Amino acid sequence: MTSVAEVQTNSSPAVIDTTDVRELTPSTSPSFSFPVGYHDLHPDVSINFQLNRFYGWVGDDSMLTEMRDSVASVSDYPTLTKIILDLGEKALARHEVLKGAYYLRLAEFFLHFSDPRKPPTRQRFVDLLLDHFQIPTSVYSRIPFESGWLPAYRLTPAQPKGTLVVFGGFDSYIEEWLPAALVFRDAGYDTILFEGPGQGAALELAHLTMSPEWEKPVKAVLDFFRLDAVTLMGFSLGGGLVIRAAAFEPRVRLVIAYDIMTNGIECFLRPLPPPAQKELLGWIDTGNEAAVNKFFVDAMVKSLLLDWMVKLAVHNTGVKTTYEMMKHYQNYETASISSRLTQDVLLMAGAEDHYIPVHQLPDQIATLTHVRSLTARLFTRAEQAQNHVQVGNMGLAFRTIIDWMTSLGPIERRK
Repeated sequence: MTSVAEVQTNSSPAVIDTTDVRELTPSTSPSFSFPVGYHDLHPDVSINFQLNRFYGWVGDDSMLTEMRDSVASVSDYPTLTKIILDLGEKALARHEVLKGAYYLRLAEFFLHFSDPRKPPTRQRFVDLLLDHFQIPTSVYSRIPFESGWLPAYRLTPAQPKGTLVVFGGFDSYIEEWLPAALVFRDAGYDTILFEGPGQGAALELAHLTMSPEWEKPVKAVLDFFRLDAVTLMGFSLGGGLVIRAAAFEPRVRLVIAYDIMTNGIECFLRPLPPPAQKELLGWIDTGNEAAVNKFFVDAMVKSLLLDWMVKLAVHNTGVKTTYEMMKHYQNYETASISSRLTQDVLLMAGAEDHYIPVHQLPDQIATLTHVRSLTARLFTRAEQAQNHVQVGNMGLAFRTIIDWMTSLGPIERRK
C-alpha cells in the first residue's frame, strides 16, 4: 500500500482581537458553540493552559474576567484550588450551571489525590454536566475489563453514518469531553466515549492503572458493543495510544491522533533544560534510581508544571517512585509499531504545544510507512489553535476531524 502525506497548514490572517471572532469557527452542532481565542490569564504556562482549557468548554467571557482577577497572582496549588472552588460555588448559586461545573473540574484537577474534597468534587462535576446536557443513564455502561471495568458513554443519532470511538489521555475525565461528543453525534456519528486504565473512573473507582497496551481496552470496548468497523480517536496522550491500538486491532479502519505523541518520556522531561534531560536519561538507562528520585524531589519544588505532572504520573501508574514511573513511561512510544498500521490516518499537532514537541509530528509521519493514506494538520497561532489539543480554537479542530472523516466516505469501504 502507498502512503500519501497531505501536510496542511493554514494561511488565514492572524487573529489579533479575539472578542468578536467566535463566528469564524461555528460549531458543527446546534448543541454547543466553542469560543475562539487563547488568553493570558496566569504567568505559569501550565496553569494558564488549564484555565483556557476549561473556559473553552464554557465560552462565557465573564469566566475570563473572574479567573484573571482572582488567580493571576496565585503561585501555589492550595490557594488556587480554594479560589476556584469558591468561584464554582458562586456560579452555581447564580444558576450558571455549566460555568460552575467546569470551575469544580478545574479545582479538582489541581487537588491532591489524598485531599478528601477530590472525589466528591469530581462527582458533583459529573452529575452537573450530565444533568445540564440531559444525558440519560441509559447511554452509560460499565465494560468488564481485567480486574475491574471501563466506563463508557454511547451517544447515537437517528441515522448514523459511522461509529467514532474516543478516549483521552494523561489527565482527562471523559465526561469533560461531552460537549464535543454532542458535536460528533449531531454531525451523524455514533459516538462512544470511554476511559481506559489509568484514566478517570477506571483509575479512581475501578482501580485500573495506566498501561501502554491500549489495544486491550479498545478490544474490550469493540467486543462489548459488537462493533466491526470504527474510527478510533485518542486525544492528548491518547494520540500515542491510538497508534498502538490501531497497530493491533483490525476493526479500526480510520485513526485520529489528536494530537500526536510519539515519545512519552520526552514529554515528561521537556520542562527541564537539555543538559538535565540528558543526565536524567543516562541515570534511567543505567538504573541509578537514587539519583533520579533525588533530582525530582528538588526540581518539583521549583516548577508547578513538573510538580503536577510527576505526582499525577506516579498516581496513574500505581508505582511508588519517580524512577519507576519514568521506566514505565519509556514504553509509551510509537516508532516500534507505527509501520504496522494500514489504515487511513489523521495526525494533528499544535505548533506551540508546551507538552508535546512539534518535531513529534514529522517523527510520526516518517514511521507510518504502510498506511492507506496519511493526512497531517499543523494548527498555528494565526488560528488561535497553536496549543495542545487546540485549546483556544477547539471548534476548528472538531470541524477538521469531521471534514476528514466525511471526505473518506463510508467507513465500511475502508478495508
